[in-house]
Amino acid sequence: MRTHSGLGRRKGSGVAILGALVCSLAVPVSAQSQPTVQELLQRLEALERRVGDAPASVATEDGESGPATLGDLDQRLRILERRLELQQEETAAKAKEAPVVAVNDKGASLKSANGDYEIRIRGLLQGDGRFFSSGVPSGTYDTFLLRTARPTIEGTLGKWIGFRFTPEFAGDSASIVDAYADLKFSPAATVRLGKFTSPVGLERLQSSSALSDIERALPSELAPNRDIGVQLQGELAGSKVSYAIGVFNGTVDGRDAVTTNPDDEFEVAGRLFVEPFKDSAGFWSGLGFGIGGSVGDTVGTGNNILPRYRTPGQVQFFNYRSAVAADGKRTRWSPQGYFYRNGFGLLAEYIASKQELQVGVVSAELENTAWQATASYVLTGEDASYRGVVKPSKPFSPGKGDWGAWELVGRYGELEIDDGAFPLFADPVVSARRTKAWTLGVNWYLNSNLKLVLNYLDTQFEGGAASGDREDEKAVFSRLQVAF
Repeated sequence: MRTHSGLGRRKGSGVAILGALVCSLAVPVSAQSQPTVQELLQRLEALERRVGDAPASVATEDGESGPATLGDLDQRLRILERRLELQQEETAAKAKEAPVVAVNDKGASLKSANGDYEIRIRGLLQGDGRFFSSGVPSGTYDTFLLRTARPTIEGTLGKWIGFRFTPEFAGDSASIVDAYADLKFSPAATVRLGKFTSPVGLERLQSSSALSDIERALPSELAPNRDIGVQLQGELAGSKVSYAIGVFNGTVDGRDAVTTNPDDEFEVAGRLFVEPFKDSAGFWSGLGFGIGGSVGDTVGTGNNILPRYRTPGQVQFFNYRSAVAADGKRTRWSPQGYFYRNGFGLLAEYIASKQELQVGVVSAELENTAWQATASYVLTGEDASYRGVVKPSKPFSPGKGDWGAWELVGRYGELEIDDGAFPLFADPVVSARRTKAWTLGVNWYLNSNLKLVLNYLDTQFEGGAASGDREDEKAVFSRLQVAF
């Protein structure tokens, strides 16, 4: 009896497994037409082939293959079930190790399963239309141009290393804009090595995709742009205080560094910026202020040593005579700040650049200064910020009556050349002593990636002509920007 009941349970288990097998093969089992053991054996063999097992043969007592029994099929099904379980476990393990791929409005990224390694691909395209009505010298034309074409590859290589590489393909030849690596010891201490923006000017440190106006203001003509060196930077007090200090090759006012150190001298640059009410809900939560500066020696002549200053319309209005040489210390200092509250934004900075110069036997220390203030207001309810309107609340969709975000901008600034520059160090016939510039603009953010900009620029000069003042420069600039 015990043997009989055990056999019954055994057969019942085999029949249940065979029934599951039949269902998995999507073969209907009719109450009037049950499959034969041979048919079930054929289906089992098909499943074994799918999982990579060779079908087992059943041998009789005389050594030849014989008909399968329920016990034989039950045993083979158990083996098959275990094999499937192992395959499922292997698949789950591989899924945990698989990289995470993401594509969104911030670009494309590929991240390791543990998050330690990541590569992000981003891009910035800016196409401009420039139309002057007065005040431009010969050789300056109304034009359409590709202002910026920058793909960016950035990411992390483990927990401690970050990197960024940005070439520039706009213009007559390709160049490298950013190329640096970060050693991230902690949020309070990161070492950056390579080519990147010198930590002096507030607007210089702002991404070109986030500018309120098409071109930067006059103080950025006195601030160094990208330089080559090593910098210690970090954030303290819950990111309310940020600092940066570094040693660089040194670069001329308003320009990028050349590939090598042209005068065998170095420059120290640094910045301290405070946002005392950051992340609070109070009125002053968007307030930030600080100071940047640089000091170092520079010696030599030419455009890689001495500056040329441009208007916001990118037309040169000042340069030193060719016989003038830098001959000693160059210092810059720049108090700066911004305030953002809901749709309102205000950014202001001042900068002074002092340089020891020599022409012939005459030496002098000249100081050029500039300041600007930019006010903006977002008409459609989004928050203004140092990064612009990050994402319109209603992206452009005319079928739904959504038109993106709209922002009005106004800016005023001045740049003044040291009186001691004239007439010995600079020619008053071609170089202006002072310039005043104002800009009115409207920004249309169709979505987080597409932006249209229209600016009216007006620049006035003191001096800079054979007799009297250089003619006012008036222009309309437009821009189509795609950023991701």
